Amino acid sequence: MSIDERLASLGITLPAVATPAAAYLPYVRSGNLVFLSGHIAKKDGKPWVGQLGATLATADGQAAARAVAIDLLGTLQAAAGGDLARVRRIVKVMSLVNSVPGFTEQHLVTNGCSELLVQVFGAEIGAHARSAFGAAQIPLGACVEIELVAELQ
Repeated sequence: MSIDERLASLGITLPAVATPAAAYLPYVRSGNLVFLSGHIAKKDGKPWVGQLGATLATADGQAAARAVAIDLLGTLQAAAGGDLARVRRIVKVMSLVNSVPGFTEQHLVTNGCSELLVQVFGAEIGAHARSAFGAAQIPLGACVEIELVAELQ
């Protein structure tokens, strides 16, 4: 099954690359690596605001991380010249989870992103190194922000 077919079977339509909200680029390519800037979780086109352990549960955070992964895939598609089949490997995911000090499930929240990447690319390409951190606050009050590094052919 092609990546486009997998996306369709998951009911996913990739968004266009969002215009940066500050002084940065959505992605930078260096050799075969492409570095995607952090993408915040959005719901209904607006920042998905909330704090894990206070106003949001782990399952909410997983859904938010999955939504971020879809946005990241849209940016990755643009970085790959419009063809996700050019992705050789998802190398690294780094996740920031807006959470209260006692919240310890940032890794479970981030699974929402990681699991979707494996569903889309398969384990050989989509499985990746990863970090998941708790943060006191994320821009615009978003609940999750994730950045990604991928290798392109």
